[in-house]
Amino acid sequence: MGDVHSINDEEVGEPEVLTLPLDAWHRGRGGRMVEFAGYWMPVQYEGIIAEHLWTRTSAGLFDVSHMGQLYISGEGVEPALEAVLPIDLATLKPNGPRYSLLLDENGGVLDDLMVTRWSNGFYLVVNGATKWDDIGHLREHLPDEVTINHLDDSALLALQGPQAAAALERIVAGDQPLSSLTFMKGAAFKIDGVDAWISRSGYTGEDGFEISIPAEAAERVADLICAQPEVKPIGLGARDSLRLEAGLPLYGHDLSPETSPVEAGLLFGINKRRRAEGGFPGADRILREIADGTARKWVGLVLEGRQAAREGATVHFGADQIGVVTSGGFSPSREQPIAMAYVTTAHAAPGTKLEIEVRGKRLAAEIVPTPFVPHRYFRGA
Repeated sequence: MGDVHSINDEEVGEPEVLTLPLDAWHRGRGGRMVEFAGYWMPVQYEGIIAEHLWTRTSAGLFDVSHMGQLYISGEGVEPALEAVLPIDLATLKPNGPRYSLLLDENGGVLDDLMVTRWSNGFYLVVNGATKWDDIGHLREHLPDEVTINHLDDSALLALQGPQAAAALERIVAGDQPLSSLTFMKGAAFKIDGVDAWISRSGYTGEDGFEISIPAEAAERVADLICAQPEVKPIGLGARDSLRLEAGLPLYGHDLSPETSPVEAGLLFGINKRRRAEGGFPGADRILREIADGTARKWVGLVLEGRQAAREGATVHFGADQIGVVTSGGFSPSREQPIAMAYVTTAHAAPGTKLEIEVRGKRLAAEIVPTPFVPHRYFRGA
């Protein structure tokens, strides 16, 4: 092997894999690191199923600092942002996150995101794998008077599970109690003297919080949260199985420029006034689909047996292929395989019996309503 020339990533043109503020923290806690969205991230610590079930019964801490945190402000920011998002910003109260979408001119989904009205502008959280494209798209379509500030010196943590509130309540201080936050509400707090923006939201279907903090304080805050007896660190693997059970789409799998919000069942991301008036990218197609329907729909499926169907598996009704799986796996909570797929509208009704082809074998499946596990968001006493 002495004659083999050693080459590095730069020489072959491969992009560098970046590290998150908590990289050493994850490795020190036994996190098995994988490349995801251009970053090294922990896929698991003690095991995906154990971490999944812990989050469903107690509280799990997820590092989601790969997500893009943006602050958009400046003269005329509200009408400018309304021109690129299908959201009615007049209905957006201060500090209340709202789900929305970034659409192309044909109504295809470029990304899904959360938008919050802050004092003089809007805070957006976008997907990690698409954040650079999103920033470029926004810069292209927003006027020069509007500033896009990428908050790349901030970390983002998610504390999820039925015991999340009890654990976090012990360590936060603020002008209002943590219990005053209901689902999709946020406020400024301090954690051990560290400024934190906390919203009651998440990606697991459980009660929980997303916590934006300075990157330099990420280890200190993560240590303090994980010192609570209810909390364990949780990796990407369980994050994916939890969101699958919750019936939540993952961009790049269930959503893409080839999918529209109507066929994906995401009309709640397009406000009522905007559906009536249009005036956003792709509005012509989307308003037509609202009126006339779509050729296919995104549905939930449960499979017989124990074998799971993964993304790309074909869905069949008799001799006809009528769809394709976009997300699938084994549900630790239900102890059975589940999947989500786009199928022809004629075969999209709950109770429809279908087959999914996996490695040349047909598996029996049935369309069911989602979520597969009930959402347990905290909406108040």
